[in-house]
Amino acid sequence: MLIHKTDFKGLLILQPKKYRDNRGSFYESWNKEVFKKIGLDIDFVQDNQSYSHKNVLRGLHFQNPPNAQGKLVRVTRGIALDVVVDLRKKSSTYGKYFKIELSSEKSNMLWIPSGFAHGFIALDNETIFQYKCDSLYRPESEKCLLWNDETLDINWGIKNPIVSSKDQQGESFKMFNSPF
Repeated sequence: MLIHKTDFKGLLILQPKKYRDNRGSFYESWNKEVFKKIGLDIDFVQDNQSYSHKNVLRGLHFQNPPNAQGKLVRVTRGIALDVVVDLRKKSSTYGKYFKIELSSEKSNMLWIPSGFAHGFIALDNETIFQYKCDSLYRPESEKCLLWNDETLDINWGIKNPIVSSKDQQGESFKMFNSPF
């Protein structure tokens, strides 16, 4: 497992070793002992999966403490542009975003510690996005920032994404008071 640090404290790009032969490929996406050795001693409690058509944008979601979630995210079919926004007030990257293309071909993953808003846009038809969470989903704690917030100024690479009505009602970053 290769680990690449980002400029965002705790946000890591993970690249598992992929084995290929004439039958296809294999890789280990999560192993508690391996993750513990690299400093990620995580007890995952929930797995989620979404299926999205091309140009579907989901996010920017997070849960307020004490139900904040850390997430290990990956694409198991297709390609997605994954975006996180740092919501940790004392962080040097507070209010900044990080984006990365995740794909089933690359098998790359992103560890997102709690304190980040998360979203992605499907860049391929039939994109399957999976994530492991270290805290259960609690609808009463769920929050959403506007995906097209002027202050954040995220370049999603697509002008007219398909966005749910719930995500269109997200909070502006300017009005947001971070609990992190």
